[in-house]
Amino acid sequence: MQFLMVIATLTGFASGMVAVLLKTLVHFIQQGIENIPVTRFAYLLFPAIGLLITVFIVKRFFNGHIEKGIAMVLKAIARKSSFIPLKHSYVHIITSSITVGLGGSVGLEAPIVATGSAVGSNIARVTDFNYQERTLLIACGAAAGISAVFNAPIAGVIFAIEVLLAETVVSYFIPLIISSVVGALCSKIILQEASLFNFVLKQTFNYENVPFYILLGILAGFVSLYYAKTFKTVEEKLHKGKQNPYSKAMLSGAMLMVIYFIFPPLFGEGYKSIKLVANGNFSYFADNTSLFSLLNENWALVAFTAFIVLLKPIAAAITIGGGGNGGNFAPSLFTGAYMGFFFSKLINNIPIIKIPEGNFSLVGMAGVLSGVMYCPLTAIFLIAEITNGYELFIPLMIVSSISFFIVKSYEPYSMETKELALEGQIFTHKKERNILTSIILGDILQENYESIQPDKKLKDLIELIKRSEKNIFAVVDSKQRFVGIIELNDIKQKLFQPDNYDTISIKSLMKKPAAILNTGQDMHTVMEKFDVTHSWYLPVLDENKMFTGFISKTKLFNKYREILASQGDLYEEN
Repeated sequence: MQFLMVIATLTGFASGMVAVLLKTLVHFIQQGIENIPVTRFAYLLFPAIGLLITVFIVKRFFNGHIEKGIAMVLKAIARKSSFIPLKHSYVHIITSSITVGLGGSVGLEAPIVATGSAVGSNIARVTDFNYQERTLLIACGAAAGISAVFNAPIAGVIFAIEVLLAETVVSYFIPLIISSVVGALCSKIILQEASLFNFVLKQTFNYENVPFYILLGILAGFVSLYYAKTFKTVEEKLHKGKQNPYSKAMLSGAMLMVIYFIFPPLFGEGYKSIKLVANGNFSYFADNTSLFSLLNENWALVAFTAFIVLLKPIAAAITIGGGGNGGNFAPSLFTGAYMGFFFSKLINNIPIIKIPEGNFSLVGMAGVLSGVMYCPLTAIFLIAEITNGYELFIPLMIVSSISFFIVKSYEPYSMETKELALEGQIFTHKKERNILTSIILGDILQENYESIQPDKKLKDLIELIKRSEKNIFAVVDSKQRFVGIIELNDIKQKLFQPDNYDTISIKSLMKKPAAILNTGQDMHTVMEKFDVTHSWYLPVLDENKMFTGFISKTKLFNKYREILASQGDLYEEN
């Protein structure tokens, strides 16, 4: 345990420094863009340049594809024994810094989580930790990354527990806290105060505004559903397009150029715009098209922020679909801030009603983050920490919980994990399913089974039985394709009829199995077939219908019990 605490500290330091490096790189790139002596709208070209460079790097150095974000981490925990390839400790730093630094409308948090998790996994690999400890260090790396980005150590711990660890024991908290605190210290010591994401509340919580916070929570839930649906639709259309990756990047860059020209706040991460809105200082915007000048100043601001809320998921999807690297953490905060501002501005147009626009923007951030990322506790503590207090704790809890309740009523899984969860590729909060998900079919496949061809005779089978300890045999044709099975219990009487040894064919003795398994099937399906058929052995075939071996229910149960027994408290003696 003492050694684990030391390694958790190192993991927190390494992940914290990576987060600081990534934020610093993006800051320098953005500073460089601002200092280039070019025309007013030349900055609109940079997002396309960023996408083209990112696509080039991925194609040239990473075989044209990299797994991204939180989904990659969750899949590694569930399906790859918490082993994350070493390349993930640097590829996201390079690609996301270019994408976001040059104006991609996504955030750095998902790349930081992926990088921090990879750091934790590879440190665990060097120290020869077991699966449980590797998983914990992955969570430590992610917690430190989130903590460093926002200077929010509690939110970092809660994020790791809520998003990455489907099951948590009390002893996990100490290493997570250590890593998160070290990560926060890295950013607090190295980064300038202006680079950190924090606010000062100008108005305290007023219980009379609770009805409006309830309405904001309902709005946040449906905006979150809109965000997820719109993002996935746009991103998939771009991602699955048949055009050349460079053409796709240029097309996406052109679309971003148009969106940024009309709505400049959508450029980049948008944290500067969020600070403006959440501090209640957003009273003017650049109307490059003069369209909003047709309305009076107040309603123009309401209409402008409404379009910002609707277009942010589209801009984020175009960035990711066009080949960029980033995540939805920052975009969901951005959308929530503008949604809260829009809502409060709209309500304030009603005579005799006045609600704090800054507070509603901050609470709106928590509502949309909770609904998009499925992390209500993280959202609550994150906003509480970046506002340097717990003054807004009650409205944060109201809005985040209502938003989360609404989205869970429509979609059981977040947009980033839905496909993997339905395929059984990641852990959920169902313990039995998680254990089955962690079992790989190949690990329990028994391959040393004899096979026999259907044109052979009973005497050939008897010779096979003599040299085998098994009581079930596969029947394959001349091309080694599976055709059936023979069980000793079915032919027991015929074994004592020597006169029929040369006359009874294998074909007449074989039978179809109760079910057939394929090498790519998940263990949930395997277990279901065992339950339905009441069989103790089922044959496994590859994609060419070739016999590869049998799965034994006994071996599956033993593996299940072995994993269950290993999930104990870290302080327990082995």
